[in-house]
Amino acid sequence: MRLRGSRYFGAALGCLALVACDSDEEQVTTAEDSAAYVATDEGGTAADFIAHAGDRVFFDLNKHTLSPEGIATLEKQVEWLTAHPDKEIVVEGHCDDRGTAEYNLALGERRAHQVVSFLVGKGIAESRIRGVSYGKDRPIEIPNADREEFWRQNRVAIAVIQ
Repeated sequence: MRLRGSRYFGAALGCLALVACDSDEEQVTTAEDSAAYVATDEGGTAADFIAHAGDRVFFDLNKHTLSPEGIATLEKQVEWLTAHPDKEIVVEGHCDDRGTAEYNLALGERRAHQVVSFLVGKGIAESRIRGVSYGKDRPIEIPNADREEFWRQNRVAIAVIQ
C-alpha cells in the first residue's frame, strides 16, 4: 500500500518507526462499551471518535510494530469507521526529537503505514485513509512534562477524522 500526503514518503520509507510508551497510557474500553456505542451512534464527530475509539497508537522506541494495546485501539477505530462510512481519516506518523530528521521521517512513515495497513486489512476502504509522516517536525507539546514523558507521547500514530 502506498501512503499519500508527503513528498518525503519514498525517500523515508526505510527509516520510519514510532517509539512506544508504557501500555498503561492507553485507554481500552470493553467490548460491551463498544457495542453500546455502535447501537447509540453519537454523531460521528472528531470528538466522538476520540472518546469512543481513541486516536493514538503508541510505539516502542525506534519501532513500528503494533503492541497489543495498539491493536485494541485500532479494533475500536475499525468499529467506529464501520459505523461511520462517510468519514475519512488521516493517519499521522510522529517521532520524538532524537535522531536525524531523515530517520524520523522514515520511522513516522513506517508507523503510519502500519496503522493504515491494519485498518485496510480489517475492511476499511483504502480510499478513506491517507497516511502522512511528520517525523519529529510536529511534536506534541506537553506542558510541564519531563523529557521521558515528552519522548513517550511523541512516539505515536494519530488518527485524525476529516
